Amino acid sequence: MKPLKSKLPNTGTSIFTEMSQLAVQHGAINLSQGFPDFDCSPQLAERVGHHMRSGRNQYAPMAGVVSLRERIGAKVAAATGFSYHPETEITVTAGATQALFTAMATLIGPGDEVLLFEPAYDAYAPAVRIFGGVPKAVTLLAPDFAINWSAVAQQVNGRTRLIVINSPNNPTARVFSDADYRALSRLVTGRDCYVLSDEVYEHVVFDGTRHRSAVQYPELRERAFVVASFGKLYHITGWKVGYCLAPRELMAEFRKVHQFNVFSVNTPVQYALADFMDRPEEYSELHVFFQAKRDLLLQGLADTPFVPLPCKGTYFLLADYSGISNRPERAFSQWLTRRHGVATIPVAAFYTEKVNQGLVRICFAKREETLERAIERLIAIKAV
Repeated sequence: MKPLKSKLPNTGTSIFTEMSQLAVQHGAINLSQGFPDFDCSPQLAERVGHHMRSGRNQYAPMAGVVSLRERIGAKVAAATGFSYHPETEITVTAGATQALFTAMATLIGPGDEVLLFEPAYDAYAPAVRIFGGVPKAVTLLAPDFAINWSAVAQQVNGRTRLIVINSPNNPTARVFSDADYRALSRLVTGRDCYVLSDEVYEHVVFDGTRHRSAVQYPELRERAFVVASFGKLYHITGWKVGYCLAPRELMAEFRKVHQFNVFSVNTPVQYALADFMDRPEEYSELHVFFQAKRDLLLQGLADTPFVPLPCKGTYFLLADYSGISNRPERAFSQWLTRRHGVATIPVAAFYTEKVNQGLVRICFAKREETLERAIERLIAIKAV
């Protein structure tokens, strides 16, 4: 038998797995991987148990439980002023990453080019390659990670099949402005080019910043798959439930792939989420909840040599460590974990090419006591 030819020959263990394992080995506080260390609402957990006990334990409809899709549609309409039809334009997925993967499978063929704004979520580029596409990186740099749309236009050509955007952005904590969306709208108008909008942190924006969605721009909406996450909404990342929005024609193609990918998503969890969405107060103040955690971290970092970068959204913050060390980012993150017991992620891991800006990503979706213990350890670095 011939050796298996890898579709991802240059892909190994992810930096998130590496840093989490290193944190365990050294008893470090894990501020690397993006998940809360606090539980979800007991009422939500109770609803899951209720529906399990009620016998809702078999396959759900392929597109998702109807009542959940209806509530998703109502939520989106209230937020954006535009309605997606629950029957034909909303699909419940096994997490946001599955929605992203399925959208790419729907669109990308061999040789198709896909524009990615880097630093970018690490699942984008591998998915593009799996389907024979060619990732084309648009490199954004600290401190503001601003997009030069004129330069982006120079990278778009007849082979550009898809542009992937992520706002609020992981890892930069940047939020797309109206000007960004309008520039993107002008760029794709009249082209055979689609948009994949990753909006999983839609409710986690700070300092009065407004989240704008691709849904609100007609030129984008007609060609966009928009992805969201219940994991981020309700602190249930391990439940792996998200959803995708798209116009009827695009969603019909998305579902052709979805049905042979996961077919359907956890049934009692879907019913529980449908029940819980009747309580919009559970997510309408999410920005206040996470801004308090961000501010606690910012206040603590003020007593350290770290210099935080602007953080307008998500539950991540970037910090400049150049006042501490000239080590490359990966080596610094490893040293910080081993020597000072705090695990972070090197921002270089979010770029295709080697980029070292002396930055680490810190997750603040943690209990106050977790953040306070981490801050104590970071303050101790002053002696280095």
